[in-house]
Amino acid sequence: MPSNKSVSDAPITQFINCRILRDHKIQREDLWVREGKILDPEKLFFDEKGFADQRIDCKNKIIAPGFIDVQINGGYGVDFSQASGDISGGVALVAKKNLEHGVTSFCPTLVTSPTSVYHQVLPQIKVQNGGPHGAGVIGVHLEGPFISEEKKGAHPPKFLRTFKAGGVTDLLETYGQLDNVVMVTLAPELSNSGPVIQELVRRGITVSVGHSMADLSQAEEAVNQGASFITHLFNAMLPFHHRDPGIVGLLTSEKVPPGRRVFYGMIADGIHTHPAALRIAHRAHPTGLVLVTDAIAAMGLPSGHHTLGQQEIDIQGLHAYVAGTKTLSGSIATMDMCVRHFRKATGCSVEAALEAASLRPAESLGLNHRKGTLDFNTDADFVVLDDALTVQETYIMGQQVWKK
Repeated sequence: MPSNKSVSDAPITQFINCRILRDHKIQREDLWVREGKILDPEKLFFDEKGFADQRIDCKNKIIAPGFIDVQINGGYGVDFSQASGDISGGVALVAKKNLEHGVTSFCPTLVTSPTSVYHQVLPQIKVQNGGPHGAGVIGVHLEGPFISEEKKGAHPPKFLRTFKAGGVTDLLETYGQLDNVVMVTLAPELSNSGPVIQELVRRGITVSVGHSMADLSQAEEAVNQGASFITHLFNAMLPFHHRDPGIVGLLTSEKVPPGRRVFYGMIADGIHTHPAALRIAHRAHPTGLVLVTDAIAAMGLPSGHHTLGQQEIDIQGLHAYVAGTKTLSGSIATMDMCVRHFRKATGCSVEAALEAASLRPAESLGLNHRKGTLDFNTDADFVVLDDALTVQETYIMGQQVWKK
């Protein structure tokens, strides 16, 4: 009789006595992993030996997809927008330290900077898989310099730019290259932004609207041109107004093309957005909410004086201000903190809180066929958590890379 045996003899690991997040619900089920991928156990029993080479008892803990941070400016003394020093070493340090917070993939984010900084830094940030060395780098998020001066936040005004030609020329002149870029935040009301949005989307880059004075119709036009994300909703944009809800109105807009979804980042650190604002956004558009840390170099460091790109920053407790002002400049929250705060503030399900840090960011970047989920044949990047949603272990490609 012919054998149905699979070609692979690679060892199989079975995680037992766990509750896993799959299909939007936490269910009691084992997780099977081989060669860095989630395995379908049914195929295993019918086609193969039907047993695991290694069993790991999870002691009734939750297994969720690894967290993905699409907006992080640095941490642990590393500022991605600084061209001095060991850039790739700095990215590697943040990648390593992020494992303890359940982050398995991230987008190093550069704030508005001089052209020379982009030209120096971008070639040195490489897209790479995660592993024991640290979380994977999905690609770079460029936040600025094509943003509104009125809503610049902590971005230095002297380096802001406009679209002169309204095409890829402006982008390449400023950034030097777009090779490893996965997201660009821009203000859609800037003249000539339309062709820029279309060109970025054509290249497979997610366009996010933010740091912007756009009204709702300008925001809707940007979405119709291909924009699909909102950078830190409520922060650095016109406040919601009942006659013109501005960018916030995209959450319930009827002008979003059918089959398309607008995603939006939220900094759930208890400082950037009031719990009521988190609740309003989540109830209006739950499947679009993406938790981001927007963390700066001071994350993981004590209070005091730090930097964000070209700006001096003062840290007072959990607040990060542009030095000498009360202008918020990114957060010092970690992703696991954001997940716990989001759940508590909104009263959402554990599943929704975990998906906001995993499935939704993966969907927003078009990566959910391999990241942000525990579906069969996806990358075995996951976190093991207790019921308080404290990270106990982090796995990348089925390999334990951090343990509490």
